[in-house]
Amino acid sequence: MTLAVLCDLSGWGASNEPQIDIGPFMQSEPNTSESPFHIDVAERVKRLPPYLFGKINDLKYRKRRAGVDVIDLGMGNPTDVPEPLVIEKLCEAARDERNHRYSVSNGLFNLRREFALRYARKHDVQLDCDSEALAGLGSKEVFSHMCLALLGPGDTAIVPAPSFPIHVYAVALASGNVISLDCTQPDRFLSSVANVAEHLYPKPKLLILNFPHNPSTTVVERDFFVEVVKLARRFGFMVIHDFAYGDVCFDGYRAPSFLSVPGAKDVGVETTTMSKGFNMAGWRLGFCAGNAEMIRALATIKGYYDYGIFQPIQIAGILALRHGEEAVERQAAEYQSRRDVLVEGLRRLGWDMEKPRAGMFVWARYPAEWRARLGSMDFAMKLLEEAEVAVSPGRGFGEAGEGYVRLALVENEHRLKQAVRQIGRCLRGEKAAG
Repeated sequence: MTLAVLCDLSGWGASNEPQIDIGPFMQSEPNTSESPFHIDVAERVKRLPPYLFGKINDLKYRKRRAGVDVIDLGMGNPTDVPEPLVIEKLCEAARDERNHRYSVSNGLFNLRREFALRYARKHDVQLDCDSEALAGLGSKEVFSHMCLALLGPGDTAIVPAPSFPIHVYAVALASGNVISLDCTQPDRFLSSVANVAEHLYPKPKLLILNFPHNPSTTVVERDFFVEVVKLARRFGFMVIHDFAYGDVCFDGYRAPSFLSVPGAKDVGVETTTMSKGFNMAGWRLGFCAGNAEMIRALATIKGYYDYGIFQPIQIAGILALRHGEEAVERQAAEYQSRRDVLVEGLRRLGWDMEKPRAGMFVWARYPAEWRARLGSMDFAMKLLEEAEVAVSPGRGFGEAGEGYVRLALVENEHRLKQAVRQIGRCLRGEKAAG
């Protein structure tokens, strides 16, 4: 059936009303079917797999509702808080009536300026805060919208594996294709990137990087990015570097910025966040910096999607960027102490792992006797059910993560020691029973 809209323009001046013919519509037979109405969601949603952490989150929720004290090492959700002066500035700004209006979608100028000044101090990178820097609702948001700005049907992105889920699914939501390459040996990863770019047709449009890497905690030196820029120029792909954990480094290691390499701004961008080092996870404040044309494309997307970050958060963020460097260093030292407690405790239980040099996670290969019996999802469920400790199964980060679990350094040292004791009792108890 059709709904015909017929505008009689000859009579428009007299009545200013179009004449609408709704006869064919009104004459159609009513739908008397008892079948339910079908909702046909977009293909991009259908392409997303079931959420692999759903079972764990559901059990964790039910246990907590029952009063069980679950030690949650599953999500990288900081339990520490921002500096008092940052919180005080947020409250002060929230009381100003002028700060409750819509903000600008790319962030306040003074916020972008402080961000650029910090990049100059910390990484010796010069940024034009008008054309080469943008503030967003956390690094995950700017990363996802950048994928939407760069990719479309038929485009391909190379993604490091094991993969933080958004690195894969932001590409899928942009209707792109994913090629996952093991990144835990950086030199081999670069060789694989070159091989794919040389032989794939059409060539990859985008290379996604994430160092320090989540979940594997793999780190790189600055020379790695020198080679990345060479490859990008040679094969014509763009680069997004997710630098979310660049503020959390241990044992004297300093994570290099991709943008610190000559030519990096010609081929790509870097995303960062204030969630980790500044403990502002729930505030949702992050940045994208680098290539001006890519930033312009991201700003265009964001201009249609949102009205920017709540202005008091941006004002408090200015203060944090300006005066918070010592607090960031203290927080990194706190994560290092927690790392030592957790790694040493798990090693005593026979677990195989290296001490991470950066990030807020431990990526651990659980014992062989358990790998032979349980996949990482079932092993994580066992720890939650019997040890009352929540961890992330490696399978949730793709096939390359099978045999591993990821443990977040978000609890204090006392709670981490307790988690190790509970895991030990759980695994030893079943072994003794067997």
